[in-house]
Parts: sequence; C-alpha cells; structure tokens
Amino acid sequence: MSQFPVVDGELIVGGMPLSRLAARVGQTPFYAYDRNLLTRRVSDLRTALPAGIELHYAMKANPMPAVVAHMARLVDGIDVASAGELKVALDAGADPADVSFAGPGKRDVELQQAVASGVLVNLESLREVDVLAQASAKLGLPARVAVRVNPDFELKGSGMKMGGGPKQFGVDVEVVPTLMARIAAAGLAFEGFHLFAGSQNLRADSICEAQAKSYELALRLAEGAPGLVRFLNLGGGFGIPYFPGEQRLDLVPIGENLSIIQARAAKDMPQASIVIELGRYFVGEAGVYVARVVDRKVSRGQVFLVADGGLHHHLAASGNFGQVVRKNYPVTIGNKAASAKRETASVVGPLCTPLDLLADRMDLPAADVGDLVVVFQSGAYGASASPQNFLGHPACVEVLV
Repeated sequence: MSQFPVVDGELIVGGMPLSRLAARVGQTPFYAYDRNLLTRRVSDLRTALPAGIELHYAMKANPMPAVVAHMARLVDGIDVASAGELKVALDAGADPADVSFAGPGKRDVELQQAVASGVLVNLESLREVDVLAQASAKLGLPARVAVRVNPDFELKGSGMKMGGGPKQFGVDVEVVPTLMARIAAAGLAFEGFHLFAGSQNLRADSICEAQAKSYELALRLAEGAPGLVRFLNLGGGFGIPYFPGEQRLDLVPIGENLSIIQARAAKDMPQASIVIELGRYFVGEAGVYVARVVDRKVSRGQVFLVADGGLHHHLAASGNFGQVVRKNYPVTIGNKAASAKRETASVVGPLCTPLDLLADRMDLPAADVGDLVVVFQSGAYGASASPQNFLGHPACVEVLV
C-alpha cells in the first residue's frame, strides 16, 4: 500500500524496516500503527472540511491506549461505547467535556460513572432517562445528555446500516418528542442530537444526502427540544478502500455539503457545534498486522503459507466480521515486498478450522519459513474485535511506532 514505502525491498513501517521492527517488538504476530499516518489523516481531513467542523474519534475502531492518547491530542472529542472505553479515554487525557458515551445497552453503573465523570451521554432509551435522573440526584450533578435518534432513512451504500427501520440503536424518531419531555421533567441537561445512519461508505453522494437529511431532521426535532441545541453529531460513515476496484472516498463534495449545513446552522442553531464522528477512517489505513510463516505446504498443487497468526487476532481479514462473500484484504510478504519472484499462495493461520484464512490464492512474493506476512488496512477493528482466546494460542502485541 502506498502509505507504507518499500526501501531495499523491505516494507517500512513507522520509519523502520519491517524485520527490524519485528525484532524490536520481540515476537510475532503483532499489530503496528504508524503515528505519522494517524497525524496526517487528521490534518488532511481538517484541510478538506470547513473550519469549525469538530472531529471526534470513535475509539471502538481501535481502543489501544497509546492510539487513543495520540488521537486525543489531534481531535476535538472522543466517543466511547462502554465504561471500559471511558476509562481508557480519560486516562489518555481526553477532556470529559469533549467525551460522548453511546451504546444501546448501558448498565446502570455505567450511566452513574458517566454522570460522575461529566461526559455527555447519548440517550438510547426511555429507561436511561430514569437511571440518569437517579444518578444526578445522588451525585448532585445534572446529567449531560443528547438524544441519539434512529432516523427514518438509511445511509445508502453503507457496509453496516446503523439507522432506519427497526434498530437497537437510538430512539425511533417518532418517540423522540416523548423522550425529550421526559428529559425536561427529569431536569437533565439537554445538549443536542446524535444521528448515525451507517458506516464504511465510499460514496460521497450518499454521505452528503445522509448529512443533509440528518440536519433537516435535527432542525425539526429542535422545535420541541427542552433546551438549545449545542451539540449536533451528524455521524460519520466515511469508508476506506479494502478490496480491488474500490475507489477512495472523495472528500471534496462532503466538504462543500458541510459548508452549506454549517452556514444554515449559524442561523438556525447558532450555539450548536457540528460534529463528525469517525473511527475506521482515522485509523484503518495506518495499521498493519504482521505474522511469521512457520510452515510452507503444497497440497495438490496449491501453496499454503502457514502463519503463527490468523483469525483469532484478525477476524476481519479472515472474512468473518461482516463480509457476505469473502474477499482478500491487501496482503504482501513484508520483508520481500519488492521481490520479482512471485507465486500464487494462500496464507492460513494455526487454528484447526478452514475459516482461518488470511489470503486466499493471492499473487504474492514467494515466501519461505521465517518470512513476514503483512495484512494492510488493519488499523481498525483488529485485535479488540477478534476472538484472541480461541484455541489457546498466544495473544498478539500492539505497538504505536
């Protein structure tokens, strides 16, 4: 991948040749995240979007503490999805005033922790209002809340649809007036709305349409809100290319569309901060997963490179994390990335299941035992989204370089 150069035939990650990085880490498999690529992605996005649009990092994409600490210095806020993530964000130095907490199954104790921490809670049910009111009374602090709305439209072309139709996420738009009345009666500190229609979208027109519809919906709901709208999270959905034929997301029309929304909001909701919440788009392309070839086998003419890592560390690359038809992530042999000697090979892991497949009959540099397999586009939904205890193999290591 172009973001990782090749020097003297070897992939460079974080300014270091891959074999040296592997020696520094001290083991395979491992994930490596390039801090300069993370910084550049945030900078490039700020350049493409209008000044004043706030960028929030959805740390579910990659909750590694060092990554979260690095991102907290670059973005305007952090979105968490559990009390565990909340702890990581606060430990990393995130300002509680700029942390939001979303998720459809917040436990009572988590809601109390959110109130005590002073973070913004994205309400996703009527029950949460009652629990927060009790926590506010107990702690003497008014709970800060926004309403996560389940809109009556979807983000077209999304890998995962997070809104529209029956969903476990948010509050159906037709129930929102009832919820807002409950917020007012409970004396909670209303701050705004959170609308997230979908994720992993490479179509700028679809993202623009969803943002425009989300704004119109928020504007309509604001008429009955129990306070001024100070927080308007229009979601994200920005995708990254994983597979052949996919085109990189064009940010130009998104920036132009947000400029229009921003100008309208200055008149309609002058106190509102407009927020774009992104996870995968920030971190996905900045990470690689590295495993070592431990065996080379030929079965009835097909080459199998058996690696010491697989789906238990990288479920997404195996195709078992949302893919309907399995496709290969971009893969190479990192210490032979420029080799002219190539072969068609499959990279498999050490698990006793045919699902443990990282590359299916790909054109790769010819590899031997000891070589390093690299899976690109691995900065998001990697280690934390994988069943690392499956079959008792060692856990992988994560490093920020």
